[in-house]
Amino acid sequence: MNVTIWNENRHEQKNPEVKKIYPEGIHGQLASVLNQEFEVKTATLDEPDHGLTDEVLNNTDVLLWWGHLAHGEVKDEIVEKVHQRVLEGMGLIVLHSGHFSKIFKKLMGTTCDLKWREADEKERLWVVDPSHPIVAGVGEYIELEKEEMYGEHFDIPAPDQLIMVSWFEGGEVFRSACTYQRGKGKIFYFRPGHETYPTYYHEGVQRVIKNAVYWAMPTERPMPVYGNAKPLEEIKPKK
Repeated sequence: MNVTIWNENRHEQKNPEVKKIYPEGIHGQLASVLNQEFEVKTATLDEPDHGLTDEVLNNTDVLLWWGHLAHGEVKDEIVEKVHQRVLEGMGLIVLHSGHFSKIFKKLMGTTCDLKWREADEKERLWVVDPSHPIVAGVGEYIELEKEEMYGEHFDIPAPDQLIMVSWFEGGEVFRSACTYQRGKGKIFYFRPGHETYPTYYHEGVQRVIKNAVYWAMPTERPMPVYGNAKPLEEIKPKK
């Protein structure tokens, strides 16, 4: 099971506070969480082809995506390749501010806009679908002492499955764990993960991400056949 973690890796270079929290980058911390159970590669914005060469994408079962400062710098041709791979069956997990990434907006077909605020406030992510495998091993909620607030309205299509809803200390709520299917690919959006907080060290958050990787793995089935089709049965001429 091959996982690629993509991170634009800009905050870690520009902000000493982020560098202190994630000395190996957000992608490095996520890799340390996943590499005991999966074959993990990392890729960043400033690598050739953003680290997402044809070889890497063709050998990726699930792609994680974290971006924020530089959504516009992601090349459209790379977005198209990622989009095609999702339609072919590659899983995609979009984290936190990746909601504004080109690939997520393309797959959703909406602005993916929202309210936000940075005020060191408590976030409580309530599980609203306890039967879903993405929250296996998670209690009734995950509580984060400090996080960035995202608030409704979140301009996304109605999720195929809504798994968690966040409440914030300032009063807002947010659809924080949502699944979609596009083509043969499974997509999971997971809200927490602001760069100036140690969110990806939280065991509950890590459990959700691990579960999501298993959930998003491709189903091994042949691609459907499209186009003009010969009949399976004899079609008798109509009198």
